[in-house]
Amino acid sequence: MGFNILGENNLQEFAKSAKEEIQKVYLNDNRPWVIGYSGGKDSTAVVQLVFTALSELPREQVNKKVYIISSDTLVETPLIISSIDKTLHRIQEKALKLNLPFETHKVKPEIESTFWASIIGKGYPSPRQKFRWCTDRMKINPANRFIKDKVSTFGEVIMVLGVREKESKTRADVMKSHTTEGKILMSHSSLSNAYVYAPIRKFDLDNVWDYLLNVTSPWGDDNHELLGLYQNSNSECPLVIDKEIKDSAGSCGNSRFGCWTCTVVKKDKALAGFIDNGEEWLKPLLEFRNWLSEIRDVREYRQKTRMNGQMYFTSIDISQINKDEYKFIAEKDLGSYIRDHHIDLSNVENLNLIIETEDGQHKQLGLGPFTLNARAMILRRLLETQKKVKNPYDEHFKLINPEELKMIRKYWLDAGDWEDCLPKIYREIMDEDLDWEYDDRPLFGQDQITDLESLCRNENVDLNLLKKLISIEKKYVGYNQRRGVIDNFKKALNQENLHL
Repeated sequence: MGFNILGENNLQEFAKSAKEEIQKVYLNDNRPWVIGYSGGKDSTAVVQLVFTALSELPREQVNKKVYIISSDTLVETPLIISSIDKTLHRIQEKALKLNLPFETHKVKPEIESTFWASIIGKGYPSPRQKFRWCTDRMKINPANRFIKDKVSTFGEVIMVLGVREKESKTRADVMKSHTTEGKILMSHSSLSNAYVYAPIRKFDLDNVWDYLLNVTSPWGDDNHELLGLYQNSNSECPLVIDKEIKDSAGSCGNSRFGCWTCTVVKKDKALAGFIDNGEEWLKPLLEFRNWLSEIRDVREYRQKTRMNGQMYFTSIDISQINKDEYKFIAEKDLGSYIRDHHIDLSNVENLNLIIETEDGQHKQLGLGPFTLNARAMILRRLLETQKKVKNPYDEHFKLINPEELKMIRKYWLDAGDWEDCLPKIYREIMDEDLDWEYDDRPLFGQDQITDLESLCRNENVDLNLLKKLISIEKKYVGYNQRRGVIDNFKKALNQENLHL
């Protein structure tokens, strides 16, 4: 990186021009601002410019709110989220001291949509480039909930983002597509009554660093420390509030400002970089992340249907396999084979079937969510990792919080975990209990579960289906209004694998 290219006079003019535009836009109307702050260079430059610009205005003119929001996915790289927390606190303290209308907030995913609730609870496979489910659930949706709340209060809001045209051609094209000629504000691609303002739209990388390294942070941060976080790192993970910006942003996996669990890329340079620079306590996190990436497509850990019971096939090159290890059956015989052998596609591990289609192609059953056994395995490994990690900066640091564990337990019970395994796993590994809520009237005892399994086998009834139906009925026990029970029954009974 090359810096100080502008010279002191040019830098002052550059910053002055940016601040003048910020003041003009701020004073132009009464719409509150929401600034997206990721802790990276671009968002830091934006917050610093806005803070400085507004502090230079007469106090009687600085009336409307400026909300600074930062996304905490609950799996952020620990050093980064700690740095963000400190900065947000400093900004808030300085704003109060100067009587500026800034408010700092962290937005988080709803408990049912966290990374661990999704993977360990629902069985989602870990994210990859073509199935990057995490960004919507953990970043876009929480930020949008905050924005919608402010829209409902104020009518319209202006999002202030650290996006730059020179980041990439794709980013420039997205920004151009939402810009009206002669207007500073851009339209938001999905949120009505929300507009986007990009104060550093025309900045290049050198402009950003020249500003940060030569202009003192108004709340007392050392931006040279921020530069240190970028050594050997290619990008930052922005606070994403727009699906189009998400698509143009690419992966955050090579970044110092992404999630430590990111499996979208093959190698996590962020965690490795921190470890190389002396933060060896992060090694267990990197080992877990690499393991989670490795097991993603292991067939024995994945269901053989999608979450809704739908089946799909993937092609297989039989010249690359040992045919003696596989059972070849015609596609028309698949249903009877599964029924005759009492195969539960949601839990079966080694299903070495090759399906021969009528046109002579060879297929395998496609993969769905992680099985319950695999989810339990991942939870065990995560809790074991949590015991290994000794965060020197936060003695209360946890990889998964109790609220997530309780949500995961609920998902497991709904999925047919009648033995209620999660509290037992937690107690076994952590040598303690959480304040679990126990049902004093368990569905079945262990001997009854065994008898039920035998009955299902003898009567050729799908045990997993029966578990779902009983769980649905139990969920609605005691309700005066039971409208949803029939719809949920139909959904369970209409799973494709039941009608082969």
